[in-house]
Amino acid sequence: MSSSVRPTTIALATVRQMPLDEKLLHADRVFTAYAFYFDHRRRTDPEFRKALKRESRRIAKAAKEEAEAQGAQQKRAIRQAVDDRQEEGFPTTVEDKESFFMSMVGQGESLCQNEAMHLEAALCFYSALKVYPQPSDLVAIYDKTCPKPVIDILAEMVAYDGSMPLSGLGGGPGSDAGGSSGAIDD
Repeated sequence: MSSSVRPTTIALATVRQMPLDEKLLHADRVFTAYAFYFDHRRRTDPEFRKALKRESRRIAKAAKEEAEAQGAQQKRAIRQAVDDRQEEGFPTTVEDKESFFMSMVGQGESLCQNEAMHLEAALCFYSALKVYPQPSDLVAIYDKTCPKPVIDILAEMVAYDGSMPLSGLGGGPGSDAGGSSGAIDD
């Protein structure tokens, strides 16, 4: 017998010659066998169970830390966007305010459709809110028409700005959470 032919080589050659449906059936059997092995080990080996729990806790902790870091990063981005917009300034004449308002609302509505652009949409709505003569009325409209993530970002922008006395941002009858004023606090 030749020493270059090993059982794994024979098994590999056998798998290569199988038709596709037999390969899938073979893969299914291998997966099922591993599932039984894993389940048996999970049920009978206390060290394996402990290792699984440790790994699960580690993954949950990492996900929580990542979510917190992402929230802090979004908060910084919101504050930077508000600061930049305030540096640019807002129109002062009635005609300029009206055209600026219409432009910002239009941009915000189009940006709301894309989830990746919620910050930009909220910034447009924030800008429109700054030039609107009765901001609390506009907030009620936003609350009924805008997606909740955009309203939450807008609430953080208004809270950070502090120069607009508004009540009930994110908590009107159209919001699905019943109020997002908790997201405003630092």
